[in-house]
Amino acid sequence: MISSGARVLVIRRALAVPFPSYWTPVSGRIEPGERQEDAVVREVREEVGIGVSPVRKVWECPSSDGAYWLHWWKVELADENAVLVLDPREVSEARWIRPVDLRTLGRVFEADVRFFEQIFPAIE
Repeated sequence: MISSGARVLVIRRALAVPFPSYWTPVSGRIEPGERQEDAVVREVREEVGIGVSPVRKVWECPSSDGAYWLHWWKVELADENAVLVLDPREVSEARWIRPVDLRTLGRVFEADVRFFEQIFPAIE
């Protein structure tokens, strides 16, 4: 979960990936032998082109289809002024939003809504 002030970064999944057009935080798979912390840094760099440092794991839950176990991490931006560079194969759009506005974007996962409504407010 990437935040800056009162806003969080969400992406709209590209048409060529599973669950196209859904809005979600940056996410991805852990490669064999990779630590979660390293996967977070890699996936953020690959999908939106910015650097982050993992702070701590803050939550976990099953994916909407039950095929994966999702690990939610709080990260710090390496550069608050970094420009997003989206990978069009994975991301069609990105926005900094207030967490309470997630539902207004359209297609979203219920676990993401639950995270931003119930878990995120308690994260320091």
